[in-house]
Amino acid sequence: MPEDYDVVIVGGGPAALSAAIYAGRAEMKTLVLERMWVGGQVTLTWDVANYPGFPDGVDGPTLIARMEKQAKKFDAEFRTEEVSLVELDGDMKIVKTSKTEYRCPVLILAMGADPKHLGVPGEDELRGKGVSYCGTCDGPFFRNKKVVVVGGGDAALKEGLFLTKFANELVLVHRRDEFRAEKIYQTEVKENPKIQLMLSCAVEKINGEEHVQSVDIRNLKTDEVHTEPCDGVFIFIGHAPNTKFLCNLFPEDCGGHIETDFNMMTSHPGVFAIGDVRKDSYRQIATAVGEGATAAIAAEHYISTLEAKSEDG
Repeated sequence: MPEDYDVVIVGGGPAALSAAIYAGRAEMKTLVLERMWVGGQVTLTWDVANYPGFPDGVDGPTLIARMEKQAKKFDAEFRTEEVSLVELDGDMKIVKTSKTEYRCPVLILAMGADPKHLGVPGEDELRGKGVSYCGTCDGPFFRNKKVVVVGGGDAALKEGLFLTKFANELVLVHRRDEFRAEKIYQTEVKENPKIQLMLSCAVEKINGEEHVQSVDIRNLKTDEVHTEPCDGVFIFIGHAPNTKFLCNLFPEDCGGHIETDFNMMTSHPGVFAIGDVRKDSYRQIATAVGEGATAAIAAEHYISTLEAKSEDG
């Protein structure tokens, strides 16, 4: 038999935890389903410098642990299960996992996103053998070594700066002639003596057998290719939302970001999307927390509307 909840939240990042705090505090029976570990990408962040209330910064795991503790204080339940399918049954949502299924009038989607791959030869073969998507996780393995970082956004520059704590040389490769990251990170990167910039360039191949030994880099302006020796390649070129299991609900945006209104509600009443899965989200911890709070407050109003309708009917 399906288990009944007022609110089921799929995902365990900051957006999900914020929604769980607000939903639990509103005395809605709340369940958080996370396929891997609570916290998502934030638990891999070594320094969160722009979250309000922490003037000296805070590490990701500490911030997440506090959020989780607060959600549990308001009786939110947590289970490690991967959702495989969501179906609609009138006002109810049926959430199916490999273990069981749940029924709820409100479903909050907060699955986050996974790192995008370059899709070049050698990337998959050398993943875990020098190819990485997480500087915080793997940086210590490259102490006094040379690494290549690919990307031009906040993540690439922030993680690149972190990697200079270990690597003695870092080559930052970006397809465009300007970075997209915040100016403060651009300034720090340009002033760091360990970092060499290769703009208007692209990695075309990652070479090595047992481990990464070099990368082939093409200059996109001259079309020249040269081989850059290195011990590791860190790839930060964005993330893809974890929404493929929702294609039956959002066929036009299958595998893509989900559109919502200002209350975070999707085209399906009672189904909300927050955080990195939401179209036009700013993908910041602070905004994710705000989206989670907004969805939970809207969810409380939605349930009240359903209850009133039931009483009138």
